[in-house]
Amino acid sequence: MLIDSASLATLGGGIALAGGLAGSSVGIAIAGAAGAATLGQDSRQLRNVIILAALPMSRAFYAFIFLILVTTTSLPALEVTATPGPGFGVFAVGIMAALAFGVSGAYQGSVCASGIAGLSKTGGRILTNAIMLAVFVELLAVLGLVFSIMALSMLGLM
Repeated sequence: MLIDSASLATLGGGIALAGGLAGSSVGIAIAGAAGAATLGQDSRQLRNVIILAALPMSRAFYAFIFLILVTTTSLPALEVTATPGPGFGVFAVGIMAALAFGVSGAYQGSVCASGIAGLSKTGGRILTNAIMLAVFVELLAVLGLVFSIMALSMLGLM
């Protein structure tokens, strides 16, 4: 067989990592672009801009945790069979995780960019509110990781 379960599972973990890295990159780029404009107006907001622009970075860590879980717990649990069936399950969970990490990272960048845009107008007083709003989007990435772990567990691969 050209494709075995271990290959598909590893590919699923890699796709999840790629989604997390892409979501983090896009989110940071969106927030960073707003940060550059804000710093042009008020350079005293550098600390606040860095805090908000860095928030989408967590997707990369969630995706890396997922990849580590796949390689350390799911791969050893896969039986070496002629059918790639169990690997397809991990592959599908990896795609779900990639979408959760990627989309939430990009949209959290948009939320953070809006918060950054208000920093100079409010003298930085909007920082806590902006972080609170960004946490709502963060929760979806956390839930993506939790649901991925639950799915692997239900498949008997954890």
